[in-house]
Amino acid sequence: TALLRLVEGGKVANKADAAASFQEAVIDVLVTKTVAVAKECRVKQILLVGGVASNELLRNWLAKNSPIPVLVPEPVLCTDNAAMIAACGYYRFQAGKVDGLDLDVVPSLKLT
Repeated sequence: TALLRLVEGGKVANKADAAASFQEAVIDVLVTKTVAVAKECRVKQILLVGGVASNELLRNWLAKNSPIPVLVPEPVLCTDNAAMIAACGYYRFQAGKVDGLDLDVVPSLKLT
């Protein structure tokens, strides 16, 4: 949010540099914390999955900075659930099941 406000306020001369710096800062924290927890829990492998695993810089930093083997699927297989959730919503709508915009988080919500 802070970076967004700086960009919107015209206080960032080079947006690409700012975005790259932000990305590096976030990835540094993610990698540092992931490796620390993996060591603490004595895991044998780290799996990087989901949409975030498509980020090439994250893939490289984690592999380079982890003493624990890192497994990452090919980028084409690194997706999030957006398409699955959209498909679920489509089928619920087709079945006449409609929820309002005030729908709260329901961890046990049936998808069918």
